[in-house]
Amino acid sequence: MKTLKDPQGLGPKSESMLKDAGINSIEALLSLGAIRAFIQVSKTSKNKPSLNLLYALAGALEDKHWLTIAKQQKSQLIMQLDDFQELEKLFEDDKTIESTGKSVRESTYG
Repeated sequence: MKTLKDPQGLGPKSESMLKDAGINSIEALLSLGAIRAFIQVSKTSKNKPSLNLLYALAGALEDKHWLTIAKQQKSQLIMQLDDFQELEKLFEDDKTIESTGKSVRESTYG
């Protein structure tokens, strides 16, 4: 079984951040994917991780160095991250609406 230190670009700091977020294995990282793992780390980390971690996570999944990922997939990853965060926000808003007992129409129009 590979450890979180094995893939290119994931060093001790990245490994620590992942473990603090409950991502303890390569299998867990594979299951989540780079975007969801990055968001999970962002939510649990004391310090906001930089986008370099996102590139490192994507690189680890593709067995490429994070600098290669940053050059080749930077825009795509940032757009995916933004889209995922927007979806999460929509789902959170839906949960808030459901918990208040209001329909979407009531919450939108009064």
